[in-house]
Amino acid sequence: MKITWMGTASIRIEADGEALLFDPFVELAGAGNPNTLDDFLSDTDICITHGHVDHLFFVPELVERADATVYCTRAAARTLEKYLEDGGNLVLVSPGMRWRLGRMRITVHRGAHLPFSLRLAGERLRRWRRPGHRALTCLRNLLFLARAHPRFPEKGETVVYEIEAEGKRILLLGSMALDEKTVYPEQVDLLILPYQGGRDAVERACEIIERLRPQNILLSHFDDAFPPVSEEMNTGRLRARLEAQYPGIRVVRPRAGKTVHF
Repeated sequence: MKITWMGTASIRIEADGEALLFDPFVELAGAGNPNTLDDFLSDTDICITHGHVDHLFFVPELVERADATVYCTRAAARTLEKYLEDGGNLVLVSPGMRWRLGRMRITVHRGAHLPFSLRLAGERLRRWRRPGHRALTCLRNLLFLARAHPRFPEKGETVVYEIEAEGKRILLLGSMALDEKTVYPEQVDLLILPYQGGRDAVERACEIIERLRPQNILLSHFDDAFPPVSEEMNTGRLRARLEAQYPGIRVVRPRAGKTVHF
């Protein structure tokens, strides 16, 4: 099985002769892991965890150029339909749904999204002149995000994907949160965990890990993908905490575009 983190929350899983792409996003100018839409054009099956701009914005162009099939919730589908001439190849997903892609089996669970912190966004904006970030580039990004963010709502429809392939079970989150009432599979072979949040990011992550007890963790969404609103997270504090509290759990901080064999 091959897993490739493409930056932000974008993950490609290749197993049993199939490939499944999650949450493709082209990072904005000045970002930590610059990529292009061409990096995703080979993918014809795309799963979306929720409808925010950094998970959905570039999907309409992928549908048009690569004739991709998109699996997403109703809220995300309604957003996509505004930008697709013929409605596109959209498959609605909801908690409890299961389907197969070749020998790969996918199950949908109800998820949750971290609450938006206006205070955190303000703190990051005040640091927007940090080294390596040009003011004009950041200003353009801010204008783009201000226009795009309201057009890409989540509407309480974040989902978690469970992928079973080659004798392994993977649980992929799109935000660092879980639904309180949902029973998730425990001790999965791999948890793909978005690590993006405020000062309590370590605590939030550990709450999820304590609940799920995965055997391995691959971090995502920890990078500075849309400056000046984002910033690269310090994953060292999380890894130190896990080494002390959960020494048996292996944590991988991937490099963008580099495949991890699992």
